[in-house]
Amino acid sequence: MAINYQERIPNNVDLSSDRRLQRALEHWQPKFLDWWMELGPEGFQAADVYLRTATSVDAKGWATYGAVKMPDYRWGIFLADRVEDRRIGFGDNMGEPAWQQVPGEHRATLRRLIVTQGDTEPASVEQQRLLGLTCPSLYDLRNLFQVNVEEGRHLWAMVYLLHAHFGRDGREEAELLLARHSGSSDNPRILGTFNEPISDWLSFFMFTYFTDRDGKYQLKSLAESGFDPLARTCQFMLTEEAHHMFVGETGIGRVVKRCLELMKELGTDDPAAVRRAGGIDLPTIQRYMNFWFSSSLDLFGADISSNAATSFAAGLKGRPDETRYEDHVEADTVTKIPVPDGKGGINEEEVPTRNAMNYITRSAYIRDCEIGVKRWNRTIEKAGADFQLTLPSERFNRKIGAWAGLPITPEGKFTDPEKHAAMAGEWLPTEADRQHVRGLMVQVTDPGKMASWIAPPDRGINNLPVEYEYVHLAN
Repeated sequence: MAINYQERIPNNVDLSSDRRLQRALEHWQPKFLDWWMELGPEGFQAADVYLRTATSVDAKGWATYGAVKMPDYRWGIFLADRVEDRRIGFGDNMGEPAWQQVPGEHRATLRRLIVTQGDTEPASVEQQRLLGLTCPSLYDLRNLFQVNVEEGRHLWAMVYLLHAHFGRDGREEAELLLARHSGSSDNPRILGTFNEPISDWLSFFMFTYFTDRDGKYQLKSLAESGFDPLARTCQFMLTEEAHHMFVGETGIGRVVKRCLELMKELGTDDPAAVRRAGGIDLPTIQRYMNFWFSSSLDLFGADISSNAATSFAAGLKGRPDETRYEDHVEADTVTKIPVPDGKGGINEEEVPTRNAMNYITRSAYIRDCEIGVKRWNRTIEKAGADFQLTLPSERFNRKIGAWAGLPITPEGKFTDPEKHAAMAGEWLPTEADRQHVRGLMVQVTDPGKMASWIAPPDRGINNLPVEYEYVHLAN
């Protein structure tokens, strides 16, 4: 379905036929732009950026590329095409017609799901607002801005649902999405990971690989929703989200590759030598992985969750790729979940499968995370280096759920609390690590040039060369 770009708010939902809704969104639009100018990318609002803009929700040929100033980017409201006679695919309402309007008994739960998802979108833009000032290349700068404008559009997607289906409550929630700010002591973002500072590009690549991948699994779960407008919104958001994870995977891979190049040039695998040569050593990369992976795991919530059970039973939020499961109701089934036994050991507890939905979704996420790790390790192995990156245990460094605050090693084993505290600097980024990485962050804006700590990409964007001027900086 083509998108109407003649409207003040581009859309494929026939917005002009609902004048009240159109006026409400047009009233919100200037506030969004004010937020973008204040808390969006710092110092680049006048630059011409080679950006991808959605022109259709068709899976093929859905976007066009061209130079645009970010404040002029055509954010809008795009839903995947409606499937006629779509049925709810799971839970107690399985087989019933999908809802086109919010069912009254599920209004509060649906609003919470939409607001929580919506809050993550502007949060990440705020977290990343200063990164352009230390970009390692114009290629990376453009990718950062592509991520930023698409997160802005994803905010629009959730705001549309709030305005269109939740009346005054929805309009108030839409205002609050611009009132909360990442890292604010008075009015922070809802989820903890989205209040973490991202002050260097290694953190950005980790965020786009691990945290945006959590976003992928949340969107895949919501794309199964029996509330059809939400499902269609998330289906299209997934198309855009894939690029964010590509930025993360290739970014980390390029940092690894450059480290290996330096190790070969220096004739040593000594992390201190790599640092002195202006690179990021493999143990530091591992510690950053440990932090961002464990932080992103918390975004799935507690392993055993009555809220997740309620959402599944009602048909509001399913499992990613629900069709691959045999039982879509899970009324009487159980799932075994590892839990601490309170004595320094681990038990398996049988819980109703509906209460284990967060655990099931998170397990699929972990398997997906392993794919990139295997690719990075192949690069390390080919270089002949004696090192292997690994995902830490899902029990390590947790802040939410049964494992929160427990002295667990990256291998998933209990250890003495004092030893655990003493080993933190071996497992998680130290202030010295962060200072070293931040010290490397020097802006490089000559076309085709790269910062010393990262290797060039294998190819450019949209069949253009790496040397292309992806961002034309204003004089």
